[in-house]
Amino acid sequence: MMAQVWVVVPAAGRGTRFGGPLPKQYLPAGGQPVLVHTLEALLQHPGVAGAMVAISENDADWPGWSEIAGKPVLTCTGGASRAASVLAGLLALPDSVRADEFVLVHDAARPNLAQADLGRLLEVGRQDPVGAILAAPVRDTLKRAGDDGGIDRTEPRQRLWRALTPQLFRRHQLIRALQDAAAAGVEVTDDAMAMERLGARPLLVEGAESNFKITTPADLLRFEFELSRRAV
Repeated sequence: MMAQVWVVVPAAGRGTRFGGPLPKQYLPAGGQPVLVHTLEALLQHPGVAGAMVAISENDADWPGWSEIAGKPVLTCTGGASRAASVLAGLLALPDSVRADEFVLVHDAARPNLAQADLGRLLEVGRQDPVGAILAAPVRDTLKRAGDDGGIDRTEPRQRLWRALTPQLFRRHQLIRALQDAAAAGVEVTDDAMAMERLGARPLLVEGAESNFKITTPADLLRFEFELSRRAV
């Protein structure tokens, strides 16, 4: 059996794009918060040991979970950005997680992760010195817009991928990459971007398009539809 890894889940965001008083990770779907579905998808996999959730300071919505799927759920105080929350989570991991061990990072509002995709990421990523991310090839035709809103040109989509999560890196390497980006004033939008800044080349592992992030009310409806399909 493969050695288990911990997962860091940045969940300190307020989800301002979604609208409404409740952060999107706490919105109900299928009778429980989105974040529960996310944590279950992660912790039900035999390769995952536990989760460190980075929540906002004085988070009134966190219900105090300490265990899901029989595995520990710990919390720490996140930061003002996703990268700051991931860094806080990495630093707060238990002492048993060595500096050179691989750690997963997964978005709190990505609840529809497939077990097979997570397993493939762990299998492929841990054979690479840097790590890997789940990603999906760009299938749409891409247009570059001009300042007036008209199309300037069509961009080639070959070799272009959409970054998903989880992303898998060694704990100390990702800490260093995120600290370096913060010191340089660079806002990284995912963990791979921080690693790329230091010259690393993570692997791309193809994941399902259904591993979408909930950012709009339509996304939440889509996830509720996915849940209803599972029930059938």
